[in-house]
Amino acid sequence: MHINLSEISIPEKQNWLQHAIAPRPICFASTIDKEGNVNLSPFSFFNLFGTNPPIVIFSPSRRIRDNTTKHTLQNVSEVPECVINIVDYDMIQQTSLSSCEFPKGVDEFIKAGFTKEPASMVKPPMVKEAKIKLECKVNEIKSLGTEGGAGQLVIAEVLCMHVDESILGNDGKIDQQKMRHVARLGGDWYCKVDSSNLFKVDKPNTELGIGVDALPDGIRNSNILTGNHLGSLGNVHDLPVIDPSFSNERLKNIIQYYSINPSEMEKELHIFAAELLNEGKVKDAWQVLLSAENV
Repeated sequence: MHINLSEISIPEKQNWLQHAIAPRPICFASTIDKEGNVNLSPFSFFNLFGTNPPIVIFSPSRRIRDNTTKHTLQNVSEVPECVINIVDYDMIQQTSLSSCEFPKGVDEFIKAGFTKEPASMVKPPMVKEAKIKLECKVNEIKSLGTEGGAGQLVIAEVLCMHVDESILGNDGKIDQQKMRHVARLGGDWYCKVDSSNLFKVDKPNTELGIGVDALPDGIRNSNILTGNHLGSLGNVHDLPVIDPSFSNERLKNIIQYYSINPSEMEKELHIFAAELLNEGKVKDAWQVLLSAENV
């Protein structure tokens, strides 16, 4: 299916893009105007863009419906400060409630049932219930257009963070399994990050991986191993060799049982290796696959 964005309406563009570019973290921004009126509103056009200086950007886009601007954008234009409260599962329904388009001057803290907490370096208050709060100064507001749906980038520098100790691990850092982040998808859909859907991927650091192109042909062209499997195998720094000390009963049984049928043996060994890779046992998987290559 080919979609030319220049040929569809703005709401259709938004629908396609917000479903495709997901999940998106949620910036729950508290701001204040020059008269002291506080506003609290969530934005999923948001992310981290640098750490030195520590820069976050969120976008209170112009409304598609009537091309008006949001109170958050008006506030940071008057008082260039904000607090970005990070949304977790415990506060998602209240956060959604605060997104209602209440008239200017209505306090979303009160409407959504959140508690104001004084910030230490900026004027807008923090959301006490949020487990992570970022106090920020607004360095720049960059408009991406004047029509409805146009992004209005609020480029903010993080001055300090407040982190609830309940989400810290034994190392004193944020434990990703304790902070149940919530992210925005398309339409009414959200997702929750918890231990049931978290997984780790080894990151290439200073040493280069050998790459998928360096894998033996029998492995690279496997009908069993997926692209993820090949990526894991190609992320080693040197092509492994057979380890004589490696011993596995299932491996022995496969080689013995399929000794008269090499093609079936290779298939079974690749199935076994795929299971090991799914468990993150890359070294063991390599030993199984090297056995297949050397039978």
